[in-house]
This record gives sequence, C-alpha cells and structure tokens, in this order.
Amino acid sequence: MYLQYSSFNKKKLIKKHKLRDTPSVIEIARNIVRLETLSLKSLEESIGSDFEEIVQFIHQSQGKVVVTGVGKSGIIAMKIAASLSSTGTPAYYLHAADATHGDLGMVEKKDVVIGISKSGNSQEIKNLIPFLKNNGNTLIGMTANRESYLGKQSDHVLYTPVEKEACPHNLAPTNSTTVQLVMGDALAMSLMDLNGFQSQDFARIHPSGSLGKKLHLKVVDLMDDSKIPRVSIGDTFKEVIYEISEKRLGATVVEDNGKLSGLVTDGDIRRILEKKENIGGLLASDIMTENPISVAENMLALDGLKLMQAKKINHLVILGEDKNYKGMVHLLDFIKEDLNG
Repeated sequence: MYLQYSSFNKKKLIKKHKLRDTPSVIEIARNIVRLETLSLKSLEESIGSDFEEIVQFIHQSQGKVVVTGVGKSGIIAMKIAASLSSTGTPAYYLHAADATHGDLGMVEKKDVVIGISKSGNSQEIKNLIPFLKNNGNTLIGMTANRESYLGKQSDHVLYTPVEKEACPHNLAPTNSTTVQLVMGDALAMSLMDLNGFQSQDFARIHPSGSLGKKLHLKVVDLMDDSKIPRVSIGDTFKEVIYEISEKRLGATVVEDNGKLSGLVTDGDIRRILEKKENIGGLLASDIMTENPISVAENMLALDGLKLMQAKKINHLVILGEDKNYKGMVHLLDFIKEDLNG
C-alpha cells in the first residue's frame, strides 16, 4: 500500500517537474561548482595576519588540538582533526553534543579547542563555551559570523566567509562546509611546514596501505627467504637450468668463491640455445651477465622499482650489510604489493 502510494506520488512529482522549464543536470552541477569556487576565492582573500597568529599559537602550544562541531560542521571537524593528526599536529575530534554528556573529560587544560559553526550560534557549541572558559582552554572559533556568540567568545577567530549556500534554497550546507574543509587543510598544511614534517615522518605514522608501503617498504621486505637462487661459476648448464626452475624466479645469481659474479636469466638461456648447437660443455660462467645490477637491502622498494623500470630489467639482486649476495626479487613482487601504480 505504502509502495503504491509512494510510486504514484513520485510519478505525479516527475510529471509536474516536466511541465516546468528546469535547467539540465549539467547546468545545475556546473553552477554549484562555480558558486563554491567563488566562496573559496573569498576565503583566500580573507586569510591574513590573524590566521598566521593562530597557526603560530597552535604550533607553540603544549597540548593537543580538540576540534568540535555538530551536524555537517561536525563531519568537517572530524576530517580536520584527522588531517592534523596525520601531518604532525596531535588532534582529536569531540562531538559537541556528546561533550556535555561526559566526553569533556578528555579535554585537558593545555588543549587548544577549535569550535566549528557557520552561524556561530549552534546551541551545542554555546553549551561548551562556559566549561572551556572555566577550564582555561584557548578557544578558536571557525565561523562565518564574527558577531555571533562563538565569534565574540573565542580567543581567536578563523573566519570562513559565506554569504549564501550553493543550495538553491540556501539550506543544505554546501559553500559553508567547503570553506571550512579548505580552511582546515590550510591550517594543517601550515602547521606541517612549521613542524618540519617530512616524508619519513609521514611513513612512520602511515605504515599501512599503498601509501605507507611506498614510504617505508624496503626491497628486502619483498624477498622470499626460501627462494634464493645461486649457482657456482663452474656449475654446468644443466645445473643452472635446474636452479632457475627450482626457485621459480626466472633467474639465478652466479657466485665465485661465495662472491657475486654474474646473473643468468631465462632470457639468457633462450638466447644461448638460439646461438649454439652444442650446449653440453657450457658452464655458468659462459652464459652469465657479469656485474649484474644490485642494490642494498635497505633501499626503498619504490626506488628499487624505479631503477628496474629505468634499466628495463625484471630482476634485482639484493646485497646484505656485508655487501654479499642476500637474495633476489622479481618485478612481479613489486606488482603484488601494488607498488606499480
């Protein structure tokens, strides 16, 4: 019954809208993008010495940054806190409504609090301010209204100017959340620069995922200890083929008295078979490529991949701290770790 009613009303609504001269979906989307771009331009022009003062204050503070808000501003607050934490500024998100039901216990006196509200008069934010004042916290208000309760009660204001939402009814948060998000990014990136936060720091706190792998995974981490192909310089052609087949890496290192001497690949085997009729007396030294490209075990896997691509090779010989042969990796080992993207 309900489904039939809903379907009937939906058809009526569609029919009603078809009778009106409405803009196309493309026109609507482009207009939204244009309006939000204009809001970002206003934000850019509004950033000045007060923003720099706030960044310097947070940089010199001894506590964490607490970012709070409700509704869509709360979602933006959550993202800003995550961005700060991941770029060297310890921060966490505090839901403004939950705060007054016990979560305020997380806020320490030395913490800096960023309250986000477009109007600056959100009741949940207003309820927090007396506690923050009594607790001795520095309050930074992110608002579009400097004359609001939040604007006047804050020690500093991150001004996010918004005259009107991109929503045709001026209701759904669009321009306001966009400028809040970008202001948060500007804050996080400015602090990252002041903190001297480098790629190695990023790797330290982003160990998982494709990004983490690119920043911390080393070539030795890709190596399979059970597959370390090696033959001696005097081994026969048959022994070389057996070792390559046994270890399934498509190549084997050739050693001379335990020292790296050369490399034999599947390609070398095919080429020698094409050139020579009699292969019975061939030794590893006859078919190997001398002085193969080798790298230290602590080389970043991403750098190893770039080297292989530049040299157009499929195998990389890995040397240990003693400069001796430690193992081998194949191009497919990098692809399996999603490092080729």
